[in-house]
Amino acid sequence: EVQLVESGGGFLQAGGSLRLSCAASGFTFDDKAVAWFRQAPGKDREGVSCLASAVGDTYYADDVKGRFTMSTDNAKNTLYLQMNDLKPEDTAVYYCAADSYWGETCAQDYAYWGQGTQVTVSS
Repeated sequence: EVQLVESGGGFLQAGGSLRLSCAASGFTFDDKAVAWFRQAPGKDREGVSCLASAVGDTYYADDVKGRFTMSTDNAKNTLYLQMNDLKPEDTAVYYCAADSYWGETCAQDYAYWGQGTQVTVSS
């Protein structure tokens, strides 16, 4: 059974940083389609950062470019999202997602999802 478990969310003031983690069991992130999504209250889920190809091209949503960085540690089988200079509009539940198959970046129907971790940024 595949499980993705996020951690690292929290409550912080604008300008701060957080690193989200997504630990996998029953699945390896190496050479897989992985992504981070978020969903704010009353809004649709949106792709924040999505690995676009096996060679490492990464998509970032316009409003997080230069502030967020996605990375993987294959030895720990963990996916990360480093978030810097956080803003109140970054407040959302953040989800990691993964799939063995490559589809349309951020738009594919990812097979595996974590349970989500809340990030709340105050002004």
